[in-house]
Amino acid sequence: MQLKNIATLGVKELYSMKADPVLLLLIVYIFSFAVYTIAKGVNFEVKNASVAVVDDDDSPLSRELIASLLEPEFQPPVRIPASRMEEVLNQGEYVFVIVFPPDFERDVLSGKQPEIQINIDASAMTLAGNGAVYLQEIFLAGTIRYLSPATSYESLLPLSFTVRKLFNPNSKSAWFNSMMQVINSVTILGMILTGAALIREREHGTVEHLLVMPVSPAEIMLAKIWANGLIILLATLLSLKLVVNGVLDVPIQGSVLLFSLASILFLFSVTSLGILLATLTHSMAQFALLVLPVIIIMYLLSGGTTPLESMPDWLQWTMQASPSTHFVKLAQNILYRGAGPEAVWPSLLVLIVLGVIFYSIALARFRKAIVTMA
Repeated sequence: MQLKNIATLGVKELYSMKADPVLLLLIVYIFSFAVYTIAKGVNFEVKNASVAVVDDDDSPLSRELIASLLEPEFQPPVRIPASRMEEVLNQGEYVFVIVFPPDFERDVLSGKQPEIQINIDASAMTLAGNGAVYLQEIFLAGTIRYLSPATSYESLLPLSFTVRKLFNPNSKSAWFNSMMQVINSVTILGMILTGAALIREREHGTVEHLLVMPVSPAEIMLAKIWANGLIILLATLLSLKLVVNGVLDVPIQGSVLLFSLASILFLFSVTSLGILLATLTHSMAQFALLVLPVIIIMYLLSGGTTPLESMPDWLQWTMQASPSTHFVKLAQNILYRGAGPEAVWPSLLVLIVLGVIFYSIALARFRKAIVTMA
């Protein structure tokens, strides 16, 4: 291989990308507007949860507990008759329907333990889980405050808890979603851009030009990898600086240089995978249909959407073969926790090994496929 050939072919790829304004607009959109909207629009905490109340007691205590459901966690509670409870839940009008039984306050004052029924539309999974805990804490604290105004809720508990939240002290979803969206965008574009570049060579009829040039398949493949990888890396760093850290005000704890190294290793493996998938197809439509399920699996099961530890053991082992699993782990350790090279070098080493494996398989396939592309 000659580095001059790789550099020249890579510059050709950059010019091809420059001549495609739709593709450039897509890259800008994914690393800017998409990151911002997902960071602001997707919330894991309880926010604006709709609440309906069936108050069969209508006592000062029940009214005070209802009034303790405040914004922004909950919308203003709406009173409904008991006959509409099943209807509003079936129609999805409210996430929570709270029922206060008759003589609720009297039973509380007499030392009994009356039940407050909380009916939940569990199809709203995040709100259902977190909101139920919120409601229990609010009602328990409100009842104790009503019975003993001078006594604090915490003083009656047998244990005292001190909670210290690291890396995201206010539990803001935007801090997590913004960085994970940037990482997922690297995965998506890394596979699509390189694979599409190879398919574009066939559709534009430029494969014949490459075959008559004194260049090897390895040089052609490496040129596509470094050119497309460079664009994605620059877009990633700009997105972290301008959108995540600048507009969204999310702190970046670790070394950007170390994250750049991890991104380069990841891009090497994921772009090789993109070329491998492109060699298995004969048109852009086929490539899109093939790459879509691969991206979805890597997106959902890499640990960026749900914790890897919550998955079945066999699936955890299977996903170790995906470079996105190790890149998500690296990015979280570096950007969230401020980890240094001494803490992340095993994951870097795994990315190198996976990159070499994917590159070798892709190159073998590419050598066989490039002749048939003419």
